[in-house]
Amino acid sequence: MTTYSAPSTLTPILTRGWGEDRSWTLESYRSRGGYEGLARANTMTAAEIIDVVKAAGLRGRGGAGFPTGLKWSFLPPDDGLPRYLVVNSDESEPGACKDVPLLMANPHALVEGVIIGSRALNCHHAFVYLRGEVPHAYRRLLSAIKEAEDAGLLGGLRITAHAGAGAYICGEETALLDSLEGHRGHPRLKPPFPAAEGLYARPTAVNNVETISQVPEIFRESAEWYASMGTEKSKGHGIFSLSGHVAHPGQFEAPFGITMREILDMAGGIRPGHHLKFWTPGGSSSPIFTEAELDVPLDYESVVGAGSMLGTRSLQVFDETTSVVRVVTRWVEFYQHESCGKCTPCREGTYWLKQILLRLERGQGLPGDVDLLEEIAGNIAGRSFCALGDAAATPVRSGIAKFRDEFEAGLTTPARELFPYEASANYQRGGVR
Repeated sequence: MTTYSAPSTLTPILTRGWGEDRSWTLESYRSRGGYEGLARANTMTAAEIIDVVKAAGLRGRGGAGFPTGLKWSFLPPDDGLPRYLVVNSDESEPGACKDVPLLMANPHALVEGVIIGSRALNCHHAFVYLRGEVPHAYRRLLSAIKEAEDAGLLGGLRITAHAGAGAYICGEETALLDSLEGHRGHPRLKPPFPAAEGLYARPTAVNNVETISQVPEIFRESAEWYASMGTEKSKGHGIFSLSGHVAHPGQFEAPFGITMREILDMAGGIRPGHHLKFWTPGGSSSPIFTEAELDVPLDYESVVGAGSMLGTRSLQVFDETTSVVRVVTRWVEFYQHESCGKCTPCREGTYWLKQILLRLERGQGLPGDVDLLEEIAGNIAGRSFCALGDAAATPVRSGIAKFRDEFEAGLTTPARELFPYEASANYQRGGVR
């Protein structure tokens, strides 16, 4: 198969029709080819559906990038008892903003994907776990499920949309399952993995919203069509969420392998009169990049090779007016607040990271604080019960590695003097800065 070379143009597939009137309705979705993929999948066996998804090369769009068809195939043979498909829509990491807009503008893509995925797993009850803070998306999904049910598209499948209580930790798949079962959202010890013992101790596949929403197009077109996009190992396309100090922030749906330089060009570049200082390829939990990495292909392997993670493709952009210490402090405050407290490295480590960063931000750092930050972060990373601890330690370590002088400056000078808030603000009274 020919390796696809990413163009400098976008591939609106999931985002096609977002600007149309009432794009979230069944009528609008069907006018764009909606549920044609389901009709084709209904002619296949469960094993054939999984083989098509494998051939397409679809990988998880929630951050880890694990092959979707392979994950589905991990479920043990059907024993006649319940099996579940759970969709993770607990999107809440700083910078992440693709799943909620997708649910708002195109919820039927998810519903169709859930139906196809449930057929592949021989699942009769699927769940979509949403954040309780986004009732507008929750209502829209409920409406889409009802439309599909009234149109006879579910075929006996039951889809439950569940609104969580608002905890970042519930984005971790096993904590999400605990929350669905009515318990406090705490990560579980693995193994056993959800494929063997997940929801209610039954075989369960847990996938991201964007992952499942991409399934219908594979069947509407073909596995070969999907695999022709992207790179050899990162096939297909994804939604890149661009935010921060850019002229035109927004959602950019493009093939994997496109570069940040290309996306920035499409977005009109850095805001007028300023230049890029640093950016994140995968949200606040990914090691930060600078101008030197603008031409790194945005695919899973290339980004890892350059020292970061593609994650959820949350491209946060910061110009030269931004204090790295201030940004990292806000991120760590978030992770410290969202730590479930189950394990000591994360519970205690994030607290001390926050205390040290706050005094550096105030210009009241103590001698040795920067080294102490690195030491604490090193004791958290790889030693926590789940990935939240790693997410908190990563921006601290990468921030110090690339901008150590700013952290050292925190021993004597407040960040507000070195980088006034007014200079970093995108919007102020009197217009755009």
